Amino acid sequence: MLQRGRARLLPIHILVVCLTGLIRLQLSSDVSFAANADPVQNTPPELTALSLEELMKVEVTSVSKQAQPLFQAAAAVFVISQEDIRRSGVTTIPEALRMAPGIQVARLDTHRWAISSRGFNGEFANKLLVLIDGRTVYSPLFSGVFWDAQDTVLEDLDRIEVIRGPGASLWGANAVNGVINIITKRAKDTQGLLAVVGGGTEERAFTMLRYGASMGEHTHARLYGKFADRDEFVRSDGSPGGDDWRNGRGGFRLDHDLSPHDTLTIQGDYYRGTEGFGFTEPLLTTPYSRSIRDRWSYSGGNVLSRWKHTFSDSSSLLVQTYYDRTERESRLFTERRDTFDIDLQHSFAWGNAHHAIWGLGYRFTNDHIVDSTTIRTNPTNRGLNLFNGFIQDEFTIIPKTLALTAGTKIEHNDFTGWVVQPSGRLRWTPIQTLMFWGAISHAIRTPSRAEENSTLDQTALPPNALFPGSPVALTTFGGQPGFRNESLVAYEIGARFQPLETWSIDITAFYNRYDRLRSIEPSTSSLATSPLPPHLLIPFVANNKLAAETHGVELSSEWHPIDWWHLRATYSYLRIQMITGTSLDPTGRNANGESPQHQASLRSLIQLPGNLELDLWGRFVDRLPTLNIPAYVSLDTRLGWKPTKSLDVSIVGQNLLESRRPEFTSAFVAQSGTEVQRGAYVKLTWRY
Repeated sequence: MLQRGRARLLPIHILVVCLTGLIRLQLSSDVSFAANADPVQNTPPELTALSLEELMKVEVTSVSKQAQPLFQAAAAVFVISQEDIRRSGVTTIPEALRMAPGIQVARLDTHRWAISSRGFNGEFANKLLVLIDGRTVYSPLFSGVFWDAQDTVLEDLDRIEVIRGPGASLWGANAVNGVINIITKRAKDTQGLLAVVGGGTEERAFTMLRYGASMGEHTHARLYGKFADRDEFVRSDGSPGGDDWRNGRGGFRLDHDLSPHDTLTIQGDYYRGTEGFGFTEPLLTTPYSRSIRDRWSYSGGNVLSRWKHTFSDSSSLLVQTYYDRTERESRLFTERRDTFDIDLQHSFAWGNAHHAIWGLGYRFTNDHIVDSTTIRTNPTNRGLNLFNGFIQDEFTIIPKTLALTAGTKIEHNDFTGWVVQPSGRLRWTPIQTLMFWGAISHAIRTPSRAEENSTLDQTALPPNALFPGSPVALTTFGGQPGFRNESLVAYEIGARFQPLETWSIDITAFYNRYDRLRSIEPSTSSLATSPLPPHLLIPFVANNKLAAETHGVELSSEWHPIDWWHLRATYSYLRIQMITGTSLDPTGRNANGESPQHQASLRSLIQLPGNLELDLWGRFVDRLPTLNIPAYVSLDTRLGWKPTKSLDVSIVGQNLLESRRPEFTSAFVAQSGTEVQRGAYVKLTWRY
């Protein structure tokens, strides 16, 4: 019955998405016209090539769901450009996010990361919303992101917009501590042939081929395929980690100008990967635990259609639909998930001082989870509905000087029903090179499937471990129906200014108050006879008895002392204070020491004679006392050479200051962690 249901779901959702695009294509006019740019997809010049004055005018879309200058955005937003990615030498999206202030990025092994914004970091961090070209990629299984499956052609990335702080009034639940919006280039900007090949010590081998072509004056498309093979890291004792990672993917994008006022995008991806990992399984008989080496096998595909109609310079309508299929299989658990999403948004000006945007959306996800001896879910098959609507208005109080933005998002989910998430933002620009802003926001995180429906066996204790004569015992962590929304009220202030023509500064301070945070509360112990042998069951269940207060400061600065030398620096300070109250959670204060209190980064980009580039990137990350992870300093280098107009050669060194280091460990599932190693690779890029 499940197979029949899945068979119906897959073609229906693909059909709806594709028909949206095909119908629009049939409406295409043969009359010649100028292409109308979509601000969501506008491709700015490479940021390192801009003067600071031009940099102030770079547009972002994630703050208000419509294009606005970065300098005027009343939020803590940071842009990672294509040029930043190229000159950093990173090979994955998670590693690129280390460039942003206020973002905590830690690597557990070759293919797993813990990524969060403003604290509460973990492998299953659940307070960060991530989008790729408008497609949400978080998993309702744990309200987080499987980062190993989030990839694309890095050369085709236009920019990554990183917002620290709540974005829930526009983006909805789970945009609690931040939004990461990954935006790829238009097909028009990726014409011709691009080939990449490389390899080294940790990045053993990688290759990519992309081809872009025009099909008439108003239609552009691209196709790509890529593959990567990464070596395993090592354990703390120097033994092989068994976490090698191989993955491949392919995809396409088509952009079509239907008329002077209509644009259409259809795009899709398919990927497949395999990766080694280890975990510890509790046993009810001697030796009471065993280490298991296994492999994840994951795959997925998506197709997205986006149509935009422009009524005027101040009014537009956008409709987007997508279907996403993901599969993940191992001895630990197996999950298959289908997601269908449709969104509509309309922006318009009214009066002389107001610009409003509103929208409606619906998302349906259906999953099937296969139990293991360690993790069990009931029910194993569940469909979830999410209905949402939002409205926001920007009121210009004094033209070019003072503006107030207020809005809210209303959602209905199958876990907790209706939620309202309002926000208010004030922007003051006393002079052209100075802007102050402040914001008050409310955001919530909805429960995950695991917090309501799953049980995890954690530790087996041998006889007599608890008290003389005690039987073998098993501790478990389980979800329970009735788990409530986590809640945040956030206060932010910030400023952007340009004290000199060659120097810009962006600073933000924040205070957050969290309520109803997830706690792990002890429940009633009992004698269990299944599975055999009889044992003492010691359950812990999810509850909402924790609270927290956090505050911090985030700083980014850019300095161009001379034309051929750029310096970029970031610093982040974060303080977390957990409030346990009546909670009996033995891990209730762990979050205090799971995110670094201090982080700093300095990047030096130098243009040398002879078409040479020398790029240095140093980082400091504070210790994680809860996890016994020491502080570290890291240095990456890149030497680039462009011998011809078509060929780029790069030599990259990563983590050069030490042979290996730990960055994070898993909290809930006893998975084997490994240490990040020093590495180097060579990369050749050819354009035609």
